[in-house]
Amino acid sequence: MRHALLEGQRDIILLLARILLMTLFVLAGWGKLNGFEGTVGYMTSLGAPMPTLAAAVAVIMEFVIGIVLILGFYTRPLALLFALFVLGTALIGHPFWNMVDPERSANMTQFLKNLSIIGGLLALAVSGPGRYSLDRR
Repeated sequence: MRHALLEGQRDIILLLARILLMTLFVLAGWGKLNGFEGTVGYMTSLGAPMPTLAAAVAVIMEFVIGIVLILGFYTRPLALLFALFVLGTALIGHPFWNMVDPERSANMTQFLKNLSIIGGLLALAVSGPGRYSLDRR
């Protein structure tokens, strides 16, 4: 059974969900873009394969695709793609299973945060962007 109050606000809630899910990534992507050499250095320190390419992918995904998802353009496939990206960043960036406390605890929290974000992205992929989106225009 659907809740009438939420159903009446479905489109605005989906817009809010897109904004809230992507704000973190858009801001982080902007920072990576403006400090690209530092981003490459960070990717190198993580042991990411092809750190320059990895940094470019991170900027494109976080900044560009993040904005595209806020706008609600190709929402379903891009939400799935972004979920895979977030899984990759969790596995590469937060391997808590290889760490000891306090680093382990902090990275486990970040890893689980990424899993939570993946849940939101999967829900968005299933629900679609709602009326307030470029997909609906």
